[in-house]
Amino acid sequence: MKKRLKVNGVLIFFAFLLLTLFPKLFFRNYKSGSFDTMIEASGLALILLGQLIRVSGRGFKAENSGQGEVLIKNGPYSFVRNPMYLGIFLIGLGIVLILFQWWAAAVFIIIFIIRYVSLIFTEEKKLKALFPNEFPGYKQKVPRILPSIISILKADITEYLPLKLSWLRKEIGSILTVLFTVLFLESWQDIRNKGLAGYIKEAIVMLVIILFFGVLIIYLSKCTQGKNVSNKS
Repeated sequence: MKKRLKVNGVLIFFAFLLLTLFPKLFFRNYKSGSFDTMIEASGLALILLGQLIRVSGRGFKAENSGQGEVLIKNGPYSFVRNPMYLGIFLIGLGIVLILFQWWAAAVFIIIFIIRYVSLIFTEEKKLKALFPNEFPGYKQKVPRILPSIISILKADITEYLPLKLSWLRKEIGSILTVLFTVLFLESWQDIRNKGLAGYIKEAIVMLVIILFFGVLIIYLSKCTQGKNVSNKS
């Protein structure tokens, strides 16, 4: 885990250095219009959805893994085998859509694949060794990182996205840091390029999305509390 954090820290440092040295190359040109608003709104939705999936995956695993003695197959792990990595991917993609040029999305996807695919394969080898009877069947049934849209639409969201406020509180610092940083940069650019009136219109859309996810969080946490969700099949 410490090695992973060090590598991520190095990547973040170099990304910040490049953005500081070549801001015009990376940051997108903000324009007025419904299409631009839609892109930014989609980016914010991806960030919030990614945070929700990441928190659900981490909290559910911590509460049900039994110190690594149990293979987690329910909750967020019932629609993808790596919900936390999926969450990270959605957060990163959302940030790119809001702040950066279109081509940066392709760069991000390539870096994500290089960074996380090897980690996923390494972790799957360990799981196969730890759970030789359970993991092969689970691997065949559940996608690695990209969920099946059909299975999601058929399933109950409260089943595959359990959420407890205690899980959320542990992650709230990093969530707010990412959210406020992205929204501050986006707002600053909007005011500069679109004026205050254009910024207010987009701010209302962003606020609606945030409120929607706030209501969703309350709903999921109440359903999780009522169901007492666990990893039992």
